[in-house]
Amino acid sequence: MTEPADHPLVAAVKPLVDAMGAELLGPDEAQPDDVVLAWEGEDVIAVRLPQLSESLDHILAAMERRHGMPLAELDRRTKQSVVRALEARGAFSVRHGVETVAGALGVSRFTVYNYLNRENAAKGE
Repeated sequence: MTEPADHPLVAAVKPLVDAMGAELLGPDEAQPDDVVLAWEGEDVIAVRLPQLSESLDHILAAMERRHGMPLAELDRRTKQSVVRALEARGAFSVRHGVETVAGALGVSRFTVYNYLNRENAAKGE
């Protein structure tokens, strides 16, 4: 990373970049799909956004850290709340999202669909 690490813009966006699983780059390293951020008219930093599948892995790892244990070791009710949170974040719009989440939770795809259907039925959908 060649951008000035002590620049206020870098300090401001770094927590968000880390939470998204994105990567900081120097503006000269930016590719067409990267987002270049400027400060007072000068390019300071580029952000390379993760692929959606990488984002899901990042979200699952963050949930494990938040719960303090592997997601597969959570009780059923907590697993259901994890599925609800993941649905709200769009995890199941990612290709193989259900399979990835099922693997992380240590349950079958059928169980994940069951959790989703139960939640949607409770909402009256």
